[in-house]
Amino acid sequence: MLDRDLAALYGVPAKRLNEAVKRNRERFPEDFAFVLTGKEVEALRSQLATLKTGRGQHSKYAPYAFTEHGVVMLCSVLRSRRAIQMNIAVVRAFVRLRELIAAHKDLAEEIEKLKTGQAQHASVINLLVEEIQSMKALPAPAKKRPIGFQADLS
Repeated sequence: MLDRDLAALYGVPAKRLNEAVKRNRERFPEDFAFVLTGKEVEALRSQLATLKTGRGQHSKYAPYAFTEHGVVMLCSVLRSRRAIQMNIAVVRAFVRLRELIAAHKDLAEEIEKLKTGQAQHASVINLLVEEIQSMKALPAPAKKRPIGFQADLS
């Protein structure tokens, strides 16, 4: 996300957000936040067809872009009430995510057990099918005379 979008989300001016990032640069390595290159800024501007004209309408500095880790880190360096609320929401989301992963881990183990049992049953069924097919291939036994006495009542 771009710095101006996050500033609006956290309820602080973009200038203050960028100041907080610069003051806490060690908290924002390249995989958390980075400055867009001139080429990226130009590509971004060409996508926005509704740019206002006039002095002071746009920043003269390239914007920061933040990864999800940088967004979370911003919660800890900004001092606004909204940033505090966001920090709490992020922590709660991570706790919930951990709970879901734990629940799904148990479910995955159960599915694995079922797969193993199904594979064993399938191998037994395959053996039975092979045995039946081999029995079908054998010649039919000769017809025997029925057992017992049969009276000719004609």
